[in-house]
Amino acid sequence: MTKKLLIIEDDIALASVLVRRMTKQGFECQQCHDATQGLLLARQFRPTHLLLDMKLDQENGLKLISPLRQLLPDVVMVLLTGYASIATAVEAIRLGADNYLAKPVDTQTLFNALSTTPFDSMIESLIEEPLSPKRLEWEHIQQVLNANSGNVSATARQLGMHRRTLQRKLLKKPTADHRELSLA
Repeated sequence: MTKKLLIIEDDIALASVLVRRMTKQGFECQQCHDATQGLLLARQFRPTHLLLDMKLDQENGLKLISPLRQLLPDVVMVLLTGYASIATAVEAIRLGADNYLAKPVDTQTLFNALSTTPFDSMIESLIEEPLSPKRLEWEHIQQVLNANSGNVSATARQLGMHRRTLQRKLLKKPTADHRELSLA
């Protein structure tokens, strides 16, 4: 059986690199760069595996998980993000993703995730070590932001901080002592 991989990634250069890497791993690959193209190509291409970026230009990849899962109930779906957090990982899995990886990701980790490596082992490894205070703050901000559907102003009010302060915190990735969300 042919392994067909659809890559929905708005960074065209990264999508091309992923296509080359996964083609070498035996996948027949197609790529697209926005949500509308992604849904259309998913219907036409009928992939067995799907790699979805969480931030697609102005769109949120999380909103694509449910429609893609309904369209392709047996697809192995992996969500990629440059700003990993436990809150978004849990939300992605709740919505129907099979796995969740932080960018940058090496080929072997990506291949393992697409080969239906269980998400539970990743969550267990995250929970085993306590998080640093800065990482806890990042996780809390992500959870409140998610609860406010990405509305920065509402999140800032709920957290009792100035909107610009929150925007600065959101532009920063979690501190260097955080553990990457990957299956290495």
